[in-house]
Amino acid sequence: MIEPASKQPQSVRVSSRTVRVLGIDPGLNRTGYAIIERTAKGAVLREGGVIRSTKELPLAERVHEIAVGLREIIAEMKPSVMAIEQVFSHVAHPKTAILMAHARGVILLTAAEAKLPVIHYTPTQIKKLLTGNGQANKEQMQYAVQHELRLKTLLEPNDVADASAVAICHYHSVKHVFADVQKQSAGD
Repeated sequence: MIEPASKQPQSVRVSSRTVRVLGIDPGLNRTGYAIIERTAKGAVLREGGVIRSTKELPLAERVHEIAVGLREIIAEMKPSVMAIEQVFSHVAHPKTAILMAHARGVILLTAAEAKLPVIHYTPTQIKKLLTGNGQANKEQMQYAVQHELRLKTLLEPNDVADASAVAICHYHSVKHVFADVQKQSAGD
């Protein structure tokens, strides 16, 4: 089940030149997503929400729910690329890591089916880019996302803020790559 948390008016038509980043915060219970679009004014949040799986269902059906929800988002929002948080397991919680791997697997499969390029970012990379501190806490990250997207309030739930942070990380990473390429081209 998809629960949009934030949706901006679609005043801009999607063209072949529109760059939209689908940020994903993977989870088996709740997968956060955010669509960030590159505009002349900077990054704009077009939509964000949560894909929920039904806890009472068997694992196969739960990951199927995630895939169905993600396919709907990809079909409607037409992202150019997916940026996903790379998840690391802690020895103390191996079951959680295994369940998370199932969610990530179906997310990556769905992206591959849609021929959507996927870029992975570690939590430390995301935090460092947005706050300058690779160990930033959830609250610091929420404020950084709010500031970056020029929002009046913090994004809720955390899954949407985290997915937005992943998308913003990619937005800025690609922006710097393009800037470097343009500088090199200008010097030739």
